[in-house]
Amino acid sequence: MIFFYIFMFMSRNNTLEMGIKRIMLPAEEVDFTTVKYEREVIKEPEPGVILMEEDSAPTSRVEIALKCLPPYNPATSWNADSSPFLYWKIRDFAHAYRSNLVTPLMVAEYIISAVEEFNNKKPPMQLLISFSAEDVRNQAAASTERFKEGEPLSILDGIFMPIKDDVDCYPHPTMGATTWFDKVRPVKRDAVCVSKLRSCGVILIGKANMHELGVGTTGNNPNYGTPRNPHDLERYTGGSSSGPAAIVAAGLCPAAIGTDGGGSIRIPSSLCGIVGLKTTYGRTDMTGNHFSLVVLFCRSLCHPGIVEIIGPIAATVEDVMLVYAAISCSSPSDRYSLKPASPCLPNLSSCNSLNDVGSLCLGKYTEWFNDVYSTEISDRCEDVLNMLSTTHGCKTIEVVIPELHEMRTAHTVAYGSGEMCTLFPDYQAGNAAQLTHDTRTNLAFFRSFSASDYVASGRLRRRIMYFHMEIFKKVDIIVTPTTGMTAPIIPVESLQFGETNLEVSAYLMRFIIAANLLGLPAISVPIGHDKQGLPIGLQLIGRPWAEATILRLASAIEELCAESRKRPSTFYDVLKVK
Repeated sequence: MIFFYIFMFMSRNNTLEMGIKRIMLPAEEVDFTTVKYEREVIKEPEPGVILMEEDSAPTSRVEIALKCLPPYNPATSWNADSSPFLYWKIRDFAHAYRSNLVTPLMVAEYIISAVEEFNNKKPPMQLLISFSAEDVRNQAAASTERFKEGEPLSILDGIFMPIKDDVDCYPHPTMGATTWFDKVRPVKRDAVCVSKLRSCGVILIGKANMHELGVGTTGNNPNYGTPRNPHDLERYTGGSSSGPAAIVAAGLCPAAIGTDGGGSIRIPSSLCGIVGLKTTYGRTDMTGNHFSLVVLFCRSLCHPGIVEIIGPIAATVEDVMLVYAAISCSSPSDRYSLKPASPCLPNLSSCNSLNDVGSLCLGKYTEWFNDVYSTEISDRCEDVLNMLSTTHGCKTIEVVIPELHEMRTAHTVAYGSGEMCTLFPDYQAGNAAQLTHDTRTNLAFFRSFSASDYVASGRLRRRIMYFHMEIFKKVDIIVTPTTGMTAPIIPVESLQFGETNLEVSAYLMRFIIAANLLGLPAISVPIGHDKQGLPIGLQLIGRPWAEATILRLASAIEELCAESRKRPSTFYDVLKVK
């Protein structure tokens, strides 16, 4: 989730100080109050949504999400001759369990075997950092018994999910993909989002690999091995939620939990050809009553900087909706300070749902949209916009997003300052020497930021929020490619010590900063592949609290692009009935 690719664009000596003096207007001329402009553009809930109560049980919210989905047709997934390639969805697992085609315990054995297999691959996949076959079997046995008794907890009962290694999942250690973090901060309980998933019957398979401390865009990790992209094992998954994305893309699990402070859900989702949702900041509870890396990031970074969230990664939009429903719920402090709109979901089962899609107005900044490594990406994204216009009548208008350079700078300072605030005690204790070379390089850069830099970044954020809120008075969603390049090749020499490739980081992070700096919801949805067979993602950025809007459009795009979805070269068919 690192954003320091601005190395390429900024001069440490003058970007913030001179930039602030150059662009800030007098306070009496423009009121840059964030809340003021957010409230001006947040409309009443769109037609065709169903509200979820903040204080309701996760199982109740999941039940509401289930009612939002189109009717389930088993023949669609279970027909051996069906085309195109389809991932097994959560409702497919539920159908298999309820029809006695397979049990959670049978699927668990398949997954345990697959984990052993991908660990022994050459090169190894290295998707999980902490894994206990016994723990997975115990959870699966309990789920199997619930189905035997006819009392599953929810549609998520028996669904297997990995948890990114910066989110607490007891009894697994939380290491942030370092070699030492668990030794100074032991895990005593689940993170709030994890406990909600457990209450729904989710089977947690362990802690997924990630870029060390999340400060990287590729997923490279010399400590535990670098995860490989299931579409091409010689290429990166993207980071920092590299393990969760690769596990979902490989078919081992239909969904996973990641974190996103600078594209860490959306980048790997795009590169691996799956769906990744970054919610509005404050929509999911990151604090709870547990002591974890995520909480530390949240308290020292997310509250003042509004950049990081916990969110779902899944093979399909409907599975993202189900997991999002389970974990959504603002913390009491966020409800008081942010006053979030009520969480809701698009009612995709409604006969008017497609009409609601057609009413959406999309904003496209062409100059930015086309700033990609290969025109295959922008051309494919343009094709999808044309399909939306032709099929649903969506209108796309030209917008201008000013001061992209300043936005990147502000985001880098906000994130880097929070990172160092969190890690400074460990840094002083000498633990920095145990970090990889690229992480140490990043932290050294972050240490150069001053308090005035951090304050300046906050002023820039308010100004940039004003510009985006003005755009959202005209459009419902801003559309961009998710990344400026498809999955890059893993240099062999980087596997032992890591790497810092600023050009690659710049292309991977080009379009994702605004959603983190401004706390906006955004989603990456797969739309096809380049000539090398590598996935391409389209990003949808919405108004504050407008998850329902981007989920509705993402579902429509997913359906339009279904024919273009390709099976990864490394894929595990965990529900194959023999």
